[in-house]
Amino acid sequence: MRKKALAALVVLMGLGAPADAAAPKVRQLVVFRDGSATSETVSTRATRVRVERRHCMAGDGTALAALVRSRPGRIRLRDFGACSLRPRDGGGLFVHAIRGDRNRGQRGWVYKVGRRAATAGAADPGGPFGRGRLRAGQRVTWFYCRLRDGGCQRTLELTWRAEPGTLVATVRGYDDQGRGVPVEGTTVRAGGVSALSDATGVARLPLPAGRYRAVAEKPGLVRSFAERVEVP
Repeated sequence: MRKKALAALVVLMGLGAPADAAAPKVRQLVVFRDGSATSETVSTRATRVRVERRHCMAGDGTALAALVRSRPGRIRLRDFGACSLRPRDGGGLFVHAIRGDRNRGQRGWVYKVGRRAATAGAADPGGPFGRGRLRAGQRVTWFYCRLRDGGCQRTLELTWRAEPGTLVATVRGYDDQGRGVPVEGTTVRAGGVSALSDATGVARLPLPAGRYRAVAEKPGLVRSFAERVEVP
């Protein structure tokens, strides 16, 4: 009896915690050159990636693991380090192309966590800013950077409040360092209705009472995440 109990304990220890326990889920937005986008909540659990003729590992809690798991289309990688099946060797992995959008010169794929551009590779075990890996619920935006004046185009963020019959949306654009400014002329859409933001970044949409998803877009900038809104 004692042997059976010991054997059962060994099996339980072997099973350990669920694979996703150490790998948080993040909200991810991938914006392509033509303005189309995919968005979902995705796991950052470690996954194998193919780099030319080799297999390497994007570790738990990394932006690259989330990108690969979301399957936005064919992803091509390059390695500027010595990647292997050990996650700690993934710091030099670099996204070269997603679908048909390839890096060219100083233009190419970058990612932000929250409002700031990451300062480390997407599979760097130290995390996007060298202070730890991604946390549950963080927002990760992948977009094709058109480098100009030393920085990428701004990414849009939409915040909102509601009045009876009206959605009041405020749009700000954030640079690589996370510095935001109001953005005029942004199209805000929700429930089949759209409006342009004014000089203060505010757009007012007349909407019947209900729940909607609102998004902000402007040519030359990176569209916002879709926000769930409710109008009384």
